[in-house]
Amino acid sequence: MIIIRRARPSDATAIGAVHVAAWRSTYAGILPPDYLTRLSSVRQAAHYQAAIRGGVGVYVAVESDADPAAATVVGFATAGRARQGAGAPADGEIETLYVLDDWRDRGVGRRLMRAAADHLTEIACQAAFLWVLRDNPSRWFYARLGGKPAAEAVIQVGGQDIVQTAYVWTPITRLAEATSGGG
Repeated sequence: MIIIRRARPSDATAIGAVHVAAWRSTYAGILPPDYLTRLSSVRQAAHYQAAIRGGVGVYVAVESDADPAAATVVGFATAGRARQGAGAPADGEIETLYVLDDWRDRGVGRRLMRAAADHLTEIACQAAFLWVLRDNPSRWFYARLGGKPAAEAVIQVGGQDIVQTAYVWTPITRLAEATSGGG
């Protein structure tokens, strides 16, 4: 059974490991191999622990059975006010959504997106957006949830120019409605 819940500081190590595994899987052939090799789950864990302690909306998908000590983080999402402020395509931003390969296509991403949308609604955001690398093979997921491409930008990742696309849900209720069913 998968449970979606707010992340705890003790989840940071597992979140960092999911982040690195998802990047290495998803971005192989898109980002430089040496960049992917140098990714550190320890550095990512420190980043997410600071985010959790700082009140960022971090949600985890946990595979749970009868033994809570055996629970495993299989995905996570983070959301908050737009990092770009007034220049952002919307006032709420879903900063990350990562799910381990073995857990994709099971409704985990949809449920994490719902948790992110609920969090953004709770902090009074009217619309939501996220950035996705244009060559990310899973970008169709955001379009299927009703996200509309609204902007493109070039960023540097591992010394390489990479194009990213912003998907927007205006109003945010469109995202909440799109994620209310299935899995």
